[in-house]
Amino acid sequence: MQYKIAVVPGDGIGPDVVEETIKVLDKVGEKFGHVFEYTKYLAGGAALNQMGEPLPQETLEGCKNSDAVLLGAVGGPKWDDLPGEKRPEQALLGLRKGLGLFANLRPAILFEALKEACPLKSEIIGDGLDICVVRELTGGIYFGEKGFKETEYGKAAYDVKIYSEGEVKRIAKIAFDMAMKRGKKITSVDKANILESSRLWRRVVQEVAIDYPEVELSHMYVDNAAMQLIRDPNQFDVIVTGNMFGDILSDEASMITGSIGMLPSASLAEGNFGLYEPVHGSAPDIAGQNKANPMATILSAAMMLKYTFNLSEESDVIEMAVKSVLNQGYRTGDIMSPNMKLVGTKEMGQLILKEIKN
Repeated sequence: MQYKIAVVPGDGIGPDVVEETIKVLDKVGEKFGHVFEYTKYLAGGAALNQMGEPLPQETLEGCKNSDAVLLGAVGGPKWDDLPGEKRPEQALLGLRKGLGLFANLRPAILFEALKEACPLKSEIIGDGLDICVVRELTGGIYFGEKGFKETEYGKAAYDVKIYSEGEVKRIAKIAFDMAMKRGKKITSVDKANILESSRLWRRVVQEVAIDYPEVELSHMYVDNAAMQLIRDPNQFDVIVTGNMFGDILSDEASMITGSIGMLPSASLAEGNFGLYEPVHGSAPDIAGQNKANPMATILSAAMMLKYTFNLSEESDVIEMAVKSVLNQGYRTGDIMSPNMKLVGTKEMGQLILKEIKN
């Protein structure tokens, strides 16, 4: 099979980790008889520097005409003083909206070899963690009406949180389909005791649940969910929630795994088209120094193979290679611990390639 991948290296360590990921994809292609064609595009700070805007139309069109998108990272303090519409992060919002990426999948997996990195007590994490946060990505407060108005206390700003039945239904279906492949358990997170939008959210999720009688559905207020993720994270399997709540909870879930540098993500559109990126940021302080951890981006590519290209065996090979390298004691600086073997970005990439070859 032949696949067209739009590659957006982005800023900071983005180009470093994407380079190693492309090597891994090529090795998988060689092993299984696939061809991956890559076309690179600018976005974020790199696009600002060269083209004066965070998301050039050429990039958006190139991504639309590809089978999937591989993204490194965008942003950095260099561009912090720019107005909101010019900040590098606008590239992410623009890609999500322009590509129709409405479902964000954020696995929070604690690898057995990294259990000591988890900040929670061992009796809380038990044998490990495997949670997936399914976050609605193109609606809610981030994309609602925004503006300013005068009040008795002076000028005020507002952001409107709005969801339609259709938006909730499609993200709920993604979550239920995922739960059917996992532990058949969903926690829908909202604030239905206060917000009208959350009451609609809860009603629609309950309606979708009728078509999935095997899946256990429960509801939880967002403040309680934030607490329960720390108190007893293993009670969760799939968490489905809106844009802002998902933004917060997925970061919280990722940190209880011990390292944000290990975690992949997928953002899906209708028809399984997806954008795949690591959860970590651009880390400009170590860019180009052979220090970045490429595993989150490599695992994001594994998600691409599974969810967009339907190549589950190929995806499993990558995941097993990563686990094998970790079990052998190899670590990049962000996950380094006593008695482990410190390696750089390129060395880690080569170790994973070796496992795939075997």
